[in-house]
Amino acid sequence: QVQLVESGGGLVQAGGSLRLSCAASGRTFYVYNMAWFRQAPGKEREFVAAVSWSTSTTRYADSVKGRFTISRENAKNTVYLQMNSLKPEDTAVYYCAADKQPWRTLAVSMTASNFGSWGQGTQVTVSS
Repeated sequence: QVQLVESGGGLVQAGGSLRLSCAASGRTFYVYNMAWFRQAPGKEREFVAAVSWSTSTTRYADSVKGRFTISRENAKNTVYLQMNSLKPEDTAVYYCAADKQPWRTLAVSMTASNFGSWGQGTQVTVSS
C-alpha cells in the first residue's frame, strides 16, 4: 500500500487559484498512475484529473479542462493539482489516489474503482 497525504486546500474567492499537493510514501511511487478526485456534499465522488506513471499522458474531466493542470515529480514522490479560475462549483473535498496496478496504461475513462490507495482529502471552498 502507498500512503497519501494531501495539502494545499483552503478558502478562495471565485476566479482565484490554489495548488494542491499529494505526498506519497510506502510502495514505489513512480510506477503508478496518479489521480485527483473530488466529492461535494450530497454528491458522489467524481474524477478530476489523472497523470500516467510515465508523466506522458494526462486526463481531465470536461468540467476542469483548461483550468486545472495535474503534474508529478517522481523524484519527490509528489503529485500536484494546479487549479486556476476557480468557480463555486469546484467546492469539494479533493482526494489523491494511486492506481491499483503498476505500469498500467492510463485509461480513457477514469473511475474510482481503478484506484486502490486514497488520501484523507483536503477541503477546497470557493466563495462567490
